Amino acid sequence: MQKDYLLPVAMTINKYNTSSKLFYMWKEDKNRLYKRFEFKNFSEAFAFMTRVAIEAEKMDHHPLWTNVWNRVEIWLSTHDAGDVVTDKDHKLAAKIDALI
Repeated sequence: MQKDYLLPVAMTINKYNTSSKLFYMWKEDKNRLYKRFEFKNFSEAFAFMTRVAIEAEKMDHHPLWTNVWNRVEIWLSTHDAGDVVTDKDHKLAAKIDALI
């Protein structure tokens, strides 16, 4: 079952336009939190990934992610807990959101 986080209505697709960034709400699906981010260009996307990497390293909690040009997709789950979503994932998701 897919769950949207930080939304008043479940199962709603949300896009937010913040200057040169486009991002979606976190969704929980198949025991992972997922979010897609879109930036103005590759440099902005890579800079964002660098900031995420610093926070992830501080938490010793590393995301599964992809980057194609201006798009970054992130999946979070806790490997030590059997690849399910835990409080650790929600905390990292909040830290990631704070970087935008």
